[in-house]
Amino acid sequence: MSGLASILGWGAYIPIYRIETAEIARIHTKGGEKAPVQRKSVPGPDEDSLTIAYEAAKNALKRAKIDPKLVEALYIGSESPPYAVKPSATIIAEALGFSRKLFGIDMEFACKAGTTAMISVVGLVNSGIISYGMAIGTDTAQGRPGDELEYTAAAGAAAFLISKTRKDAAATIEHAVSYVTDTPDFWRREGEKFPMHTFRFTGEPAYFHHIENAAKLLMEETGLKPSDFNHVVFHQPNVKFPQRMGAMLGFKPEQMKLGLLSNEIGNTYAAASPMGLTNVLDNAKPGERILVVSFGSGAGSDALSIVVEDGIEERKGLARPTSYYLNRYKLVDYAVYLKYKGFILR
Repeated sequence: MSGLASILGWGAYIPIYRIETAEIARIHTKGGEKAPVQRKSVPGPDEDSLTIAYEAAKNALKRAKIDPKLVEALYIGSESPPYAVKPSATIIAEALGFSRKLFGIDMEFACKAGTTAMISVVGLVNSGIISYGMAIGTDTAQGRPGDELEYTAAAGAAAFLISKTRKDAAATIEHAVSYVTDTPDFWRREGEKFPMHTFRFTGEPAYFHHIENAAKLLMEETGLKPSDFNHVVFHQPNVKFPQRMGAMLGFKPEQMKLGLLSNEIGNTYAAASPMGLTNVLDNAKPGERILVVSFGSGAGSDALSIVVEDGIEERKGLARPTSYYLNRYKLVDYAVYLKYKGFILR
C-alpha cells in the first residue's frame, strides 16, 4: 500500500490522574518488585474510552482547520468500549458534528487497532470514496488487580484527520504494510472482565516477531533503511521491549526518544504507538521521515512510513501538544485508583 494520503491534523489526550507503579508494588509485593514503567495514566470517574477519544479528536480537528461536516469516515480502534453492543463511532461522530453521510466503524485488534483504523481511513481517502476521514486509537485498558498487566494497563487516545494528498498537510503517509499470525499471547472471552495472557508467548513469538517482520517488510518494499528514518515509534507495553526492538533492527536511541512515552503513562493499548506518533509530530521538522510499527496481541503489526511536510509548522500551535498532557498529572493512591477504575463501590 503506497502513494497514500495526508495527515492534516493530529491530537492526543491523556487523563490527568496517574498512579506510581511503586504504589501498586507496595500493595502486592511489599515494594519488592521492580516495575516495568514509572507510572501509568488512570481514567477519572467520569471518563471512558469515548470521552478521551472525543478530547483527542477535538485537538486533531483544530489542527486540520476544516468543517467537521466534511468528515465522512470515523474509524475507532479500541478494546475497551463502554458498550458491548452499541457503536462508539456514532456517539463520537454526533458529538463532533461530523457528516451524517458517514462510514462509522468500531475496530478491534488489541493494541494495533489504532493504526489499523488509520490504514483503513487512508484506503477510503486514497480510493477517492471520501475526501476527509478520522482515525482514533483509544483505550482505558483493564488489568486484573494483582496481575502483571496492572502495572502498565493505562488510558489515553490519539486521533488523526486524514485527507487526500495536500501540499499544506502536516505529513504524508507514503507506505503501509501489515503482518499477522495466529499467536495466542493475549485474549479475553465473552463475558469475562479481565484479559488473560501467556507469558511465554509475549516476547519472542509475539511482540518481537511481528514488529520485526512488519518493519523489515516495509523497508524491503520501499527500499528504505534504518538510517533513512529520523524518528521511530514502536508499540510500547513497557520501556524495555521497544528499546530492545530498536537495537535489533539497527535503530539508535535518539531515533526513538520522542516516540517512547510508556515510562510516563504506561501502555495505552490501541493508542500506544499512535500516541507516540502525536508526540513526534509535535516536534518534527519538514522533510523528516517517521517509522511507526504497532503490535496487537493475537497477533499482528502494522508498519507505516510517514514524511513530514511544510504544513506542519503552522498546525503545531493550533492545539495542545501531547507534552501538555504528559506533564499535567495528579498522583492517586491505590485505593483511589481502585475506586476510579470501578473495582470498588463509589
